[in-house]
Amino acid sequence: QVQLVESGGGLVQAGGSLELACLVSGNMFSIDTMAWYRQVAGKERESVADITSGGSTNYADSVKGRFTISRDNAKNTVHLQMNSLTPEDTAVYYCVADYRRPTSGIEIRSWGQGTQVTVSP
Repeated sequence: QVQLVESGGGLVQAGGSLELACLVSGNMFSIDTMAWYRQVAGKERESVADITSGGSTNYADSVKGRFTISRDNAKNTVHLQMNSLTPEDTAVYYCVADYRRPTSGIEIRSWGQGTQVTVSP
């Protein structure tokens, strides 16, 4: 069983910063891509940023230049530093890990439970 536990969400004023963290634990051979998604009630979940095991990153256009994704492969953690937040960033943020099972090597996508980020005007 693989678990993802997010932390760091909360309430912040526009222009402020928050850092999200996600710890991945369980029986895994390796973790490939790690990512952050977000979802606003009534809308589809969208990708915010992702990072490969080698450190290559991708960002949604809406967060480029404001958000930074990073990971610590030794600790199985991924972080999302969010700066210059706006009310449009308000959403539930989900951590994602694409990990490989120890015996089969099959890649599985696992999701965290989500953490609320609210940005007030």
